[in-house]
Amino acid sequence: MKTITHNHTHSNHHSPTYNKSNTLDIFYPLRRLVDGTQVKNARLAHLICQVIPCCCPFERNIKLFGRTFHIPALCKLNPLYDNFVGLRFRALSYLADECREDVTKYIC
Repeated sequence: MKTITHNHTHSNHHSPTYNKSNTLDIFYPLRRLVDGTQVKNARLAHLICQVIPCCCPFERNIKLFGRTFHIPALCKLNPLYDNFVGLRFRALSYLADECREDVTKYIC
């Protein structure tokens, strides 16, 4: 069987990125975008803190027919959860440190 080689290099080509378990991470470009977002103004920081909740809105207890059922936090199923939490933390830090604002209204 003949091997075909491709010697032309692409300047825009990004090789696939693998996570720690050697599986392809298809969310890498989005992770990089979220992690690379810099919070440099108060308006953006407030928007981030308002849009990204401080705790999972899906976790709750439901009473049905006299029994209580617990719905666990589903946010951790989001593959970008840690990245969004980090972005929210950067926004809170910017407001508290750079703008000297009280951020307790954004804390659960």
